[in-house]
Amino acid sequence: MPPEDSKHNSPPAGATPPAGDSIDYTEDIGPDMNTAEGRGMIRKATAASAMGNLTEWFDYGVYSVAVTYITLHFFPGDYGRILTLATLALSFVVRPLGGLVWGPLGDRLGRKTVLTMTILMMSGATFLIGVLPTFQSVGILAPILLILLRMVQGFSTGGEYGGAATFMAEYAPDKKRGFFGSFLEFGTLGGFALGAAVMLVFQLLLPEEAMNAWGWRIPFMLALPMGFVGLYLRSKLEDTPVFQELEERGEVEEKNSMKALVTKHWRPMVIMFGLVACLNMVNYTLLSYMPTYLESQLGLDSNLSLIVIIVGEVAMMAVIPFAGSISDRVGRKPMWYTSVIGLFIFALPMFWLMGQNFGLAILGFAVLGLLYIPQLATITATFPAMFPSQVRFAGFAITYNVATALLGGTAAMVNEAVIESTGFVLFPAVYMMIAAVIGVVAVKFMAETAGASLRGTETPDAHDTGILADEPS
Repeated sequence: MPPEDSKHNSPPAGATPPAGDSIDYTEDIGPDMNTAEGRGMIRKATAASAMGNLTEWFDYGVYSVAVTYITLHFFPGDYGRILTLATLALSFVVRPLGGLVWGPLGDRLGRKTVLTMTILMMSGATFLIGVLPTFQSVGILAPILLILLRMVQGFSTGGEYGGAATFMAEYAPDKKRGFFGSFLEFGTLGGFALGAAVMLVFQLLLPEEAMNAWGWRIPFMLALPMGFVGLYLRSKLEDTPVFQELEERGEVEEKNSMKALVTKHWRPMVIMFGLVACLNMVNYTLLSYMPTYLESQLGLDSNLSLIVIIVGEVAMMAVIPFAGSISDRVGRKPMWYTSVIGLFIFALPMFWLMGQNFGLAILGFAVLGLLYIPQLATITATFPAMFPSQVRFAGFAITYNVATALLGGTAAMVNEAVIESTGFVLFPAVYMMIAAVIGVVAVKFMAETAGASLRGTETPDAHDTGILADEPS
């Protein structure tokens, strides 16, 4: 990063502190991990962030494994499956709009305020999908309502994910941001796994006729109580110490503008776009599209395909905190290089392996999942740290959601369409290899921020944390 991005030991540019005021921006101002009260607050912040993330991805997990039921009730016909997956992709189209609205609001009103609104919208939209009338009962109105609710879900997610990551990153101690931040992605995997597991339980307990008629609706309806739990957890916390300090020093309004974000911070936005493109091309191929792929393309029984996904995701959940902790010691860039290079090498052989039998399908999915973990575990530690605090929420939310809409949310639809038109069932592996190439280029230009302070109005920098101790500052 250029020298002007490394000014943490001087007052923020544009600030007017009292005479003699000198702030060391490299010191933590959050909860004291040496006290029981401080540790309790960190745990609450972690739970509040992760619960919202779990609710968000529970929706995607349920929708991904309910593709057959949704197709039957909302998109009957020859192209029903493609239309169902296109509806999932369409929800991503409005995510950038959500980022544009919620991001600047989060930088102006606070992280907590926005997260309160987004979790209610998100869980409410998911619940309503579970009570929608079907195409057979109301005709074309049914898919229209489904599309509208998916768009509401996407709009709210445009603020939820960036806000939760920013909230968690600004609460976590600088030296342990990778470890604590990884629990946000623990919630991501937990949501996917829980969605698949709930659907599997109902498929095993209910006759096929009952499952087709009404059983598929119940998992969607469970999102509402989950959202209320997340709202309750967030209501018990104040806004982040970093934002409170920014607000107290009067540096919120004067620094918060979209023009400043685009003109002064375009470089980290471009780099983050590449990182997110890689991350979510892999994520939505591996997690969202995989149930459809195993069932429709490889001919695996629907229950067995869910077991593959659940086993793989639980294995990923078991190692994600360790990966986050390792990144605090070795840095974020080595973790990302390990992931993208590994995925490029192993994508084709592992997808081939998954097509052989049930046992090898579990092995292939688990290998790819574990190779993906070094990226996933460090999202919360990496992305918020690419921007200074006065534009952090907006920078994260806008960049993340634009990249996700273009190259992540379309993954399932693109993979299915290419396989259907060409018959090349290993295309998802090629798609992941393309993502890995994009990732390698982006990581090369990414600044290391492990251990860096997130305070102040300058871009975080890791030169004085010990990880980059030998590099000139």
